[in-house]
Amino acid sequence: MLDDIANTAPERHLVRYSGRGAFSPGIIARAEGSSVFTEDGRELLDFTSGQMSAILGHAHPEIVATVREQVARLDHLYSGMLSRPVLDLAERLAGTLPEPLDKAMFLTTGAEANEAALRMAKLVTGGHEVVSFARSWHGMTQAAANATYSAGRVGYGPAATGNFALPVPDRFRPGIVDADGNLDWRRQLDLGFELIDAQSVGSLAACLVEPVLSSGGVIDLPPGYLAALRDKCRERGMLLILDEAQTGLCRTGDWYAFERDGVVPDIITLSKTLGAGLPLAAVLTSAEIEQQAHDRGFLFFTTHVNDPLPAAVGNTVLDVLSRDRLDVRARELGVRLRGGLEELAARHPVIGDVRGRGLLVGLELVDGPGGEDADKLGAAVTRRCAELGLHMNIVQLPGMGGTFRIAPPLTATDAEIDRGLAILDTALAETTGR
Repeated sequence: MLDDIANTAPERHLVRYSGRGAFSPGIIARAEGSSVFTEDGRELLDFTSGQMSAILGHAHPEIVATVREQVARLDHLYSGMLSRPVLDLAERLAGTLPEPLDKAMFLTTGAEANEAALRMAKLVTGGHEVVSFARSWHGMTQAAANATYSAGRVGYGPAATGNFALPVPDRFRPGIVDADGNLDWRRQLDLGFELIDAQSVGSLAACLVEPVLSSGGVIDLPPGYLAALRDKCRERGMLLILDEAQTGLCRTGDWYAFERDGVVPDIITLSKTLGAGLPLAAVLTSAEIEQQAHDRGFLFFTTHVNDPLPAAVGNTVLDVLSRDRLDVRARELGVRLRGGLEELAARHPVIGDVRGRGLLVGLELVDGPGGEDADKLGAAVTRRCAELGLHMNIVQLPGMGGTFRIAPPLTATDAEIDRGLAILDTALAETTGR
């Protein structure tokens, strides 16, 4: 028998698609800046930037103006046709990336971009095996879902042959430690690839990873890890694909998260932040890889590939990011946010760790000193934050408590950051009774 929530308005005609989670309470009527507003007039400070996408906030006036103008001029075309917004966006995106990443295609979602990237890597290398992190999230389409390990693997039948999981280099919960008890990520990486090599049939094609695992608990790869991973890929003839759907375009304080490590991937995928809330994704690679794929008949023909309307929005996003120096702003706001969270951690024992970069920050809860379960505590704090006017997203992985994934818009004000911190402080105090 269906439970009551499925039979009550307004949800009685909706398929529930988030696993065991329910829809957020209330109906959202509008959004502006860093806030969303419900039909009954409540304001919620949005510390998830929508679905981690609205980096310029909601209803940014320049995005609104671009949509109005472009939809009246040219919105959608036959997928083989080209338009000026697409050509401009390809050239401008290449200009933000290091050589040789100068070939682009535009799609709608991150899953679709990862699907295209993996398809290209398999065609170019001649292999079919894919490596990704054990707590990865890359999407819900076929190849992307097979490379996703944080959720969604139970109950859907066998996964595709040739997908391997790599241990996550989590410094807060290290799987392998050195003599000082700290994460020994080099040994962990070596052992991970020893297992992959033992299972491989000699057909390794690609390694698909995020520079900061977002749905995996906001795990920032240790400095040096990405370079070592690139070397492992090169030794095996694999392509390194970086999924920067959530980390790309200034959120971490750099234009791209990989810049910190000086590692240039073979393919990079973008989404979410590129469209600032509209469905726009991208795959960028080198001319050499693109030529090899083309020569072998690369096919990824979709209804909305290279559509002009979202491409025009992408150009406006680049305008605002560059003009307003939002990479610098993300660093500044990130320092303020992280400092405030660390101050909360000093007063709330249930905060086990604060981590991340720029405006992608994780706050991990642990079991309370009074025996409070971290999973239940995280859910309770999330609910109380919402009641107090703050929308927070918590990543809950089995046996690992909960990590708040905090990602306000890059256009947030100092006052909004402080208000969100104050609400979280109150919610933690009321929920734990301390």
